[in-house]
Parts: sequence; structure tokens; C-alpha cells
Amino acid sequence: MRGGPSIKGASIDPPGFDAGKKIKGKKRHILVDTQGLLMHALVDSAGIQDRDGGVWVMATLFGLYPFLLKLYADGGDQGPRFQAGLRRACRQVDVEIVKRSDQASAVTAKGFTVLPKRWIVERTFAWLNRCRRLAKDWECHSRKALAFFHCASVRLRIRKLCQTVK
Repeated sequence: MRGGPSIKGASIDPPGFDAGKKIKGKKRHILVDTQGLLMHALVDSAGIQDRDGGVWVMATLFGLYPFLLKLYADGGDQGPRFQAGLRRACRQVDVEIVKRSDQASAVTAKGFTVLPKRWIVERTFAWLNRCRRLAKDWECHSRKALAFFHCASVRLRIRKLCQTVK
């Protein structure tokens, strides 16, 4: 074969590893509305912590949603670093941390407990992971993974709009 060496592997976004969730590859950080429809998303290495990804999501909104007043976040997003990053990005947003109660953690050892408001994001991930392309981490570039994530979100919105109310 003529020509120089191929640099195909050099342009691949590095996969990360999240030791807490035991995943290798990419992690998706999303912002959804109360219906569970995607408003904003970012894809990055799995080595990025959730609270850093949450700040990154809020910092990249660039005023897209000036009407955003309340934000629900999980227990991993508490702490001074997340709060400081959020204050820099969106001053008017009131953050409520959805924590597990002592009762919920005792019951979780025996079964599953739904936490208020937090299930909306988990449901959105479940809806979007029905798309085969998103079910596995096949993409080598984070921007391509984000593009397919947005395509799946558009598909989900169209299906919601086309549903007939009975």
C-alpha cells in the first residue's frame, strides 16, 4: 500500500473507566424536562465524575433555557464543587438534591424503591437505549455518539407527538 502510515487510531477519543459504576467507554450526561424529553446532552469519557459532568452540562447551555428555574439532581451532584460550578453557569437556578432516605436504603437492600423526580432521567435513558446504536458503546468519537443520541431523542419526540390521545 502506498502512502504514509494510517493515523486512524490516533484520532479516537480515549475511553475512560468509572470504577464506581464498573463501566468502560463513554458516559452520557443529560438534562431532561418533566416529561422526560431531552433538552441537552453531553458525551464524554467514563472517567469523568458525574458531578463534573453535571457542571459541564449546565455550563454549556449558554442561555438556551432562560426559563429554567428549578433543577433536580441526585446525591452525587451535591458538594461545594458542583454548587460553585452551577452558580457560575446559571445563577437563577434553584437546585434540589434528591437523596435516598434511611427508609429507602433499608428497603433497597430487599427490593427496588422509586425516588421522586429521579426516575424521570432513568426512564429517559431506558427509552433512548432501546435504539440499537445506543445500546452498546460502538462509537469511537464522542461527537458521533452525541449525534446518534440526538437522533434517538428526535425519534422519541416524534413518537410522543404522533401518539393519539384516547
